[in-house]
Amino acid sequence: MPTLKIKNLSKTYANGVQALKNVSLDIPTGMFGLLGPNGAGKSTLMRILATLQEADQGQVTFDKLNVLTQKMELRKRLGYLPQSFGVYPKITAETLLNHLAVLKGLTKKSERKEVVAALLHKTNLYADRQKNLGGYSGGMKQRFGIAQALLTNPKLLIVDEPTAGLDPTERNRFYNILSELAENTVVILSTHIVEDVKELCTNMAIINKGEVLMQGNPRHAIEELSGKIYQRTIRKSELADYKKNYRVIADKLLLGEPIIHILSETDPGDGFSRVTAGLEDVYFAHIW
Repeated sequence: MPTLKIKNLSKTYANGVQALKNVSLDIPTGMFGLLGPNGAGKSTLMRILATLQEADQGQVTFDKLNVLTQKMELRKRLGYLPQSFGVYPKITAETLLNHLAVLKGLTKKSERKEVVAALLHKTNLYADRQKNLGGYSGGMKQRFGIAQALLTNPKLLIVDEPTAGLDPTERNRFYNILSELAENTVVILSTHIVEDVKELCTNMAIINKGEVLMQGNPRHAIEELSGKIYQRTIRKSELADYKKNYRVIADKLLLGEPIIHILSETDPGDGFSRVTAGLEDVYFAHIW
């Protein structure tokens, strides 16, 4: 099974922003979640892995290929769904997918027809294959994006913020497609939505300000916080004081009043109650 190995990868833009700082990750076959807030460096990392951007330094290998120098060889094994991508609104899904298949080297008509039909079925778009892409919903466009990314039967699939803006039904459909693909493929899911990683991934990393803050199994990461997360409801006016006195890792509103989660090795008392840790707690504990 192929593995993607990233070692000491760095990238600084011309304006002085250091997007990646010595990033090192080992990503095995399966679904890998890359979690981080907007601006954390996720998209920069994804573009470098997709051979669309140069790194300043570091090493990346995939199945014995040097990703940074053997770009054409990698592209034969790569599928990429960027955070936003354009479609030709007045062309049908079937026509555009067929055209993209030609560009990706599927020149034999009978084989291409079979591949295009299979991908439209896999992404549940076959019934709408004759519709113009301009009439597709956001979820349908994302599924079309996955279809085009799979044209070359990739062994490395990169998807950047794929479920942002999708309704729950479309998200679940998307999850199912990715889960099926991950059985024999390295799938990197870059997102700021914790639920995506919780539902899908057996391995994950958290990145913020260009640095990897943790890597591991989501379930194990949650277990490490077991018994250390406490919750209580407070008044809005008290939030600043609680942040001074406790390690507040998250706060959210319920009926207009903040509920805070704190990380504590011992029972803090003071009206706090222990709660079951979740992946959101893992995430906020690391980027806190």
